[in-house]
Amino acid sequence: MLSQTLWVTGVLFLAALTQSATGFGLALVSMPLLSLRLPLPQATALVATVSMAVEIAILWRYWKHLRWGPVIRLVLASLAGIPVGVTLLRRWPERWLLAGLGVVLAGYALYALLGWRLPRLQARFWPWLMGFLAGALGGAYNTSGPPVILYGHAQEWPPAAFKANLQAFFLSSSTAVFLAHLVAGHIGPATWLRAAWAVPGLVLGLWAGGRLDAHLSPARFRRLVLVALLLLGGRMLWVSLGAG
Repeated sequence: MLSQTLWVTGVLFLAALTQSATGFGLALVSMPLLSLRLPLPQATALVATVSMAVEIAILWRYWKHLRWGPVIRLVLASLAGIPVGVTLLRRWPERWLLAGLGVVLAGYALYALLGWRLPRLQARFWPWLMGFLAGALGGAYNTSGPPVILYGHAQEWPPAAFKANLQAFFLSSSTAVFLAHLVAGHIGPATWLRAAWAVPGLVLGLWAGGRLDAHLSPARFRRLVLVALLLLGGRMLWVSLGAG
C-alpha cells in the first residue's frame, strides 16, 4: 500500500510539474504511468479528480492573461464535437483516428522546428474547427488537448496567455468528465484517499513547474511546446500501430 501511494504521489508530482511548466500534459503523463499500478477505471477517476485542482491553480496564476473570446468559441465547438467522437469510436477503427492525429501533430511540430514559417490560422472558422476536433477527440479517447494546443501555438499566444487559455478550456472538459465519473459511481473513498495523499506531490509539482517556467523565454517556451507536440504525435502513431 505504501509503495503504491508513493508511486501515485510521484507520478502526479511529475504530471503537475509538466502541466505547470507547459500548460498541458497532466493526463498524458499520468495516465500511462498510473495504469501500471492501478486498474484503468481507478486511474481515470483519480486523474479526473485531481486535474480540476491543478487547472484551477494554474488558471489562478495566469488569470489576468485569459482571453475569453477564443476560449468561449473553443468550448462551445467542443460541445458539438463530443457526440461525434463517441459515434466515431463505435464506427471507425481506432488506429485510423490515432494515426491521422499523430501525423498532423508530428508534421506540424517538425515543420516549425525546422524553422519554416507557420500559418497563423487567423480565419474565424479556425477556433470553431479546432474546438470541434478537440471535442471529438475528447468524446472518443478523453484526449481533447492536441487540437487546442496546436491552435494556441499557431496563434503565437504569449506563454502566460497560452497557459491561461488552455487551463480555462481544460477546466470545462475536466469538470464534465469528473461529474460523469461521479454520477457513474467511479469516484469513491479510495479515490478521495489517493487524491489526498497526492496533495504534497501536486503542490510541489506546481511550484517546481512555476519555477521552471520563470526561466523560460517565450522562444524557448514555444520550442518546448513543439517538442512536446512532436513526442505526442509520435506516441499516437506508435500506439496506432498496435491498436485494434
